[in-house]
Amino acid sequence: MKLFSKCFLLMACIIASITAPAQNRYDIVIDEIMADPTPQIGLPNSEWIELRNTTTAGINLSGWRLGDASGVSGPMPAFNLLPDSCVVVCTASAVAALTVFGNTISVTSFPSLDNAGKLLFLRAPNSRIIHAVEYSINWYQNAVKSDGGWTLEMIDTKNPCSGGSNWKAASDAKGGTPGKINSVNGSNKDATGPRLVRGFATDPLNVTLVFDEPLDSLKAATAASYTVSDGIGVPMSAVALSPLFNRVSFKVATALAINKVYTVIATSLSDCAGNVVGNFNSCKMGLASPADSQDLVVNELLFNPRPISVDYVELFNRSSKIIDLKNMILANRSSAGVIGSLKNLNADNYLLFPGEYIVATEDAGSVKSQYLAKNPDAFTEIATMPSYPDDKGIVVLLNNAGVIIDELKYDAKWHFALIDNEEGISLERIDPNKPTNNPGNWTSAASTVGYGTPTYQNSQYRADLKPQGNIKITPEIFSPDNDGFDDFALVNFNFPEPGYVVNITIFDGTGRAVKILQKNATCAASGSFRWDGLNDKQAKVPIGIYVVYTEIFNLKGQKKNFKNSVVLARRF
Repeated sequence: MKLFSKCFLLMACIIASITAPAQNRYDIVIDEIMADPTPQIGLPNSEWIELRNTTTAGINLSGWRLGDASGVSGPMPAFNLLPDSCVVVCTASAVAALTVFGNTISVTSFPSLDNAGKLLFLRAPNSRIIHAVEYSINWYQNAVKSDGGWTLEMIDTKNPCSGGSNWKAASDAKGGTPGKINSVNGSNKDATGPRLVRGFATDPLNVTLVFDEPLDSLKAATAASYTVSDGIGVPMSAVALSPLFNRVSFKVATALAINKVYTVIATSLSDCAGNVVGNFNSCKMGLASPADSQDLVVNELLFNPRPISVDYVELFNRSSKIIDLKNMILANRSSAGVIGSLKNLNADNYLLFPGEYIVATEDAGSVKSQYLAKNPDAFTEIATMPSYPDDKGIVVLLNNAGVIIDELKYDAKWHFALIDNEEGISLERIDPNKPTNNPGNWTSAASTVGYGTPTYQNSQYRADLKPQGNIKITPEIFSPDNDGFDDFALVNFNFPEPGYVVNITIFDGTGRAVKILQKNATCAASGSFRWDGLNDKQAKVPIGIYVVYTEIFNLKGQKKNFKNSVVLARRF
């Protein structure tokens, strides 16, 4: 009996060590990444990745390769990766330092691991993609560790395709666990179906859909799983795109119209864990056209963030066009007038539809933690934002042909005058249809919204009222307390032609002049001036009824005077 048991155990060991033949997706996974080894915590100053065998059979790595968007490495040497074991892969020069921690092999042309994030994939000798990850600096979930010296570790290797929700910074004191079970190892099952994030047309007949996680590639390649609105219907063909398989490309029979917004619905799809697509199975899609001047405008700007936050620039599509952010560039302009720090808004096709907002920032998570973001998907992350100084600066928005779409020369003096500390308070555009560089068209975000409204309509938004008559004050009662509700009065004017010159003086109830609002201001045919409830000395005026006296004249000698009343009220 003892002899039989020993033989059985021996046979089991032999079977376990037999190299498996052709591999399936996720048989081996990338489960640890050292992308930024500096400053050193306790591991060698070298980049490396770790592979783990998730099967019950040994797998020979001979001929396997690592790859990224720019190419693939040389082949791996013969190495039998045993069941539930791992091996470190690096450059030849790093092998000696890493071997002391566990099994280590090298490849030529090892991919350069970008600190901020990168697409990596593992390819079997038959050219099949076995695993791919597109890691991000946000996956660390730790601001200190993301600065270098710590690895990214997969939490649950049985859940290999959930992206950032299944990764975090290592907790081991050395900064990582090469050759060992990950320090954050644990159960982290995927119980959520895939979500359709966005779609775009690359030409009138070809559409790409982007999901938030990899799909079952066979189900994703079923054309009947997709329907396009406005009579387009079911596509002719579909295919899941490697290496991540979180994208589907399909071809339609009827050409899409430029700037027309379509809706795509996806059904009968599942992720690699078998979770079926649920309610988040539709998105807008269309064929973009080039942006022209003022199609896309700077709508909100945070240039003086709190120490724990970052700058952001919110853009608003005020046109009837579909605009592809891949073709848009955010920049600044120096005091010498030179445009610099050019940054693409997105490396991928990302459509901004009419009436939509997009927020550009280095760290979307930081902005979301500081402000309410009603549309958490309306962010595009830029590795390094252009510099926007705390006192004043210039935000430049260009298209990829170098044409300036919008340019804002902001000044911290545009903030609400009674704010003591402007840190963490964004500047909001009052009306996106009025001139960008009119100081009267900008003010501080309201306190009632947390001093910022990234991804949705500004708290201080006020549309062009197009008042009837010559002069109209709106609102009739205002309360300049920066709560986001009637914080200023607008003196709206509508003249028969442009070229009038206007003087506006505000008097209190006793007839004393308290504010010269405008003096010899040249006007367009219509527009408005703003009064924030302060006198000429930038001090609050008492609550009460005030008279707005307006005098207009033009070069033809035509003159006219107006008297309007407005009530100033305050809560404090």
